[in-house]
Amino acid sequence: MLSRIAESLYWIGRYLERAEDTARLLDVQLQLAVEDPVVDRGAAAAVLLGVMGVEHEGPADEETVMRLLCHDPDSPSSIVAAITGARESARRSRETVSIEMWEGINTTWYAVHHGELARLRPATAFRWVRERCAVITATADGTMSHDQGWHFLVLGRSIERIDMTARLVAAAAAGTSPTSWSTALRACGAHHAYVRSSHDQDSEREAAEFLLLDRPFPRSIVHTLDTAVDALERLEPPDRRGGLESEATRLLGRARAELEYRTTGDILIDLPARMADLQLTCGRANLALSRRFFEGAVAAEWHGGLR
Repeated sequence: MLSRIAESLYWIGRYLERAEDTARLLDVQLQLAVEDPVVDRGAAAAVLLGVMGVEHEGPADEETVMRLLCHDPDSPSSIVAAITGARESARRSRETVSIEMWEGINTTWYAVHHGELARLRPATAFRWVRERCAVITATADGTMSHDQGWHFLVLGRSIERIDMTARLVAAAAAGTSPTSWSTALRACGAHHAYVRSSHDQDSEREAAEFLLLDRPFPRSIVHTLDTAVDALERLEPPDRRGGLESEATRLLGRARAELEYRTTGDILIDLPARMADLQLTCGRANLALSRRFFEGAVAAEWHGGLR
């Protein structure tokens, strides 16, 4: 596969996942502000920007959050920038992306480009983004051949999901609010599944264990690491005599082992630091993938994704 096509498909996966996860996070924060009128909205806004890695000088408020994480095309962490990046990546890989998938991405970009998000009420806008991303992802899974190109798409989606979930877990572990873990579960779309599987809804340890280690849940970190490693092994099968050749596989596999073999009793120990390390691992894996698969790609202007 051409490195240009492989890189474009990889970043489509990352951009769509970033747009969906950002919409989930903003929606949960909006609900919390409505449900808890005494919450410090300025502090909550600052925490949210910090979770997303957005540097902002001065006091933060809800208007600033909406601008930087939703509407501003010049903000690399905004939903608009992510959807624009997905559309540009799809345009560069038109010969591989299915017609239905291209139409889904292009229709979504066209609506966003013409101010659809700004016209809708915030709660409706976030739901619309989640639904559009889900439709595009399902369309890709159902209309693309599950060959190398699809595996690059899944790989990008998985690495972005690991990074975003690690950010949410770190924020919950460092938070002092009694709703910190509930917020993280809801932002990951995990609250319903967690309630069904857990006997103690107020346990920080069980909430952390679910988001980190619950294999049946598709947004847990260990499940997503499994998916990423599987995609990598299908793209570059390991040498059964000489071991792993892929640096990205080695990095992600080591991160998975460090999670799996930690005792449940110390799941909360140094959790923010461990999640920061996991984010660094995602960054290193991204660089390793770029060196291994994408070095021959034509240079492009990326919007929104973290390299």
